[in-house]
Parts: sequence; C-alpha cells; structure tokens
Amino acid sequence: MKFCPECASPVSLSIPAGDNRPRYVCTSSSCATIHYQNPKMVLGSIPVWERDGQLQVLLCKRAIEPRYGYWTLPAGFMENNETTGEAALRETQEEAGANIKLGKLFTLLNVARVHQVHMFYLAELLDLDFAPGEESLEVKMFTEQEIPWDDLAFPTIRTTLELFFADRVNIREGGSYGFHTQDIIRNMRSDLDPT
Repeated sequence: MKFCPECASPVSLSIPAGDNRPRYVCTSSSCATIHYQNPKMVLGSIPVWERDGQLQVLLCKRAIEPRYGYWTLPAGFMENNETTGEAALRETQEEAGANIKLGKLFTLLNVARVHQVHMFYLAELLDLDFAPGEESLEVKMFTEQEIPWDDLAFPTIRTTLELFFADRVNIREGGSYGFHTQDIIRNMRSDLDPT
C-alpha cells in the first residue's frame, strides 16, 4: 500500500500506539487512518454423487491463474455480506454450475504464508446438471481412483480430498465424517503453488 484510500495521502508502515504489529498508517494529520489488513477467506464444497455404491466427487479444471489447467474443488473468495455457507454455495454454482445441498463444515485449513483460511463443506449434488463457469475449463466427476492427484491445483485441495476419502473408510466401519483443521506449510512441491 502506498496511498491512503480515505484521503489519497501517502502511508507509512509503523506500529500504531497500543498495537504490536506494523500497519499502514496515513501520514496526513487530519486523517491518520490505520489500515488493518486481515486474512482472506476461501470457501468451497466437496460436491458428491453416490449411485449404486459408487461415490464420485465433482472437480473443476481451472481457467484462470494461478494454476491454470489444474483441477480443484469449486471454491473461491468469500464476499462481504455473506455467510461461509452462502459463499460455498455461490462458488459451487459459479465455478461448476452445480446445484448442491450443503452439509457440515469438513475442513478448515490455515495457509498463513499467503494470508488465507480455506474452508470446505460437505455437499450432496442434487442432480447431474452441471457445466463449467467462466473460471473453469471443464467440470467432471471422479471416483477416488480416477482423481488426477498429480494435477491438483493446491495443497489445500489435496489435503481436503485425502481427509474426505480417509473418513469414507471410517463410514464403512460405522463411523462418520469428522471436522478437520490443519496448517498448510510450504514444502518443496508447493513452491509453485500459491496455496
């Protein structure tokens, strides 16, 4: 940030009185607005369809950067004036044209190095009438064995899908889906991945 969006004066990075972190502060004495920057929320769903004991997950192939051409769950940034559930529903509709019944929150993944928190809800497809939105090249159903694991866009997607299929094993043994939270830490492979 170089200029104050309130008055257009330059800003400086300093620790305001009573704070403990550097913030962008307007240098104009008549404004002096402190500009707090907070993490972005990414919301999505795990849309599934089960028929004759065969479970499939809906994935989208990205038509935008970062990670153009890689597969992801339908997800995106939460907007102001919407709940996390509303954001997951909207993103699923926008990216996959899919109608879903939203279930419970399944994963909460902290991606601190890019200032994001990713949340994915369990979701049931209401029908198979889906199509790619503007941000998707393709939308396709995959069984666990068919998922393009090496072509997933982000570590948060891989983590969510791995946890989902691990919980499926528990369900077959009489268990249920859990709620999972993790910190996603950068590793060698994710140096190319923004999340």
